[in-house]
Amino acid sequence: MDGVTRMRTSSRSSGGRTSRAARAALLAPGLVAIGVSFLVPLAWLARMSLNRTVGSAELQSAVSPQSYVDVLTDEFVWKIAWQTLQLGVLVTVLAIAVSYPIALFLARTRSRLRGLLMALAIAPLLTSSVVRTFGWLTLLSDDGVVNSVLSGLGVTSEPLTLTNNRTGVVIALVEIMMPYAIIAMIAGFGRVSKDLEDAAGSLGAGRLRCFLRITFPLSLPGVLTGALMVFVLTISAFVTPRLMGGGRVFVIATEIFDQATTTLDWPRASALSILLLFLFGVFLVLYQRLFRLVEGR
Repeated sequence: MDGVTRMRTSSRSSGGRTSRAARAALLAPGLVAIGVSFLVPLAWLARMSLNRTVGSAELQSAVSPQSYVDVLTDEFVWKIAWQTLQLGVLVTVLAIAVSYPIALFLARTRSRLRGLLMALAIAPLLTSSVVRTFGWLTLLSDDGVVNSVLSGLGVTSEPLTLTNNRTGVVIALVEIMMPYAIIAMIAGFGRVSKDLEDAAGSLGAGRLRCFLRITFPLSLPGVLTGALMVFVLTISAFVTPRLMGGGRVFVIATEIFDQATTTLDWPRASALSILLLFLFGVFLVLYQRLFRLVEGR
């Protein structure tokens, strides 16, 4: 009997080692790809940030924190950092608010057209953000569709300025970010059992009370995931603020581009990039703590 037990234990141990080896083999290609495509460029970026720029954009090899000191003591950098955070919060709130009812409908509908509607909701992801931004430039220009309709209805007597400013950037970014929010929140609604809502309804809870006490709280993890995705993508956006802002809306990404291509100050651009990545990390930690708090309710 002891021999049989030892054989079973040995078999399980061998199977466990084989399973771990198989998992490691499956993970290896992905880890190598991440190392080559992300960690290596990140290491180069960190090293570049420690160099110096002297004279007329002449790069001097060094190990100096001067670029970080210059960035952190520059009032203009703090100003655009604050503008970037404001833009991220505003776009996130609007995108989640607009996407929530759409995601709820798509998650709950039993229509035969559900697949088509789902495809339409995420179809914008198949189009480059550059193309969509140019589309919004056309729609929101002084002689574009939006101003033409408003003028034709007598709502406005002169064209509204909806491009080359923050308003146009927000409108375009909200539309661009909506598919990400919808996808994340549809997954979140999978946690909400329809039986709970039916039970609440049978006990006399109205639709609004049922939504506020059951549906919305249980969907919060999906909402938080969508909010994180939208916020991170917004504060790192470059194309839309550059094109829709017309060079008048400054965010961290556009400042990095200007430092690298206009002033040719690569150490400063690299330091800004590292600080932006650090900002991502801070918000990821905050998200994880908030997610655990919501999960523990």
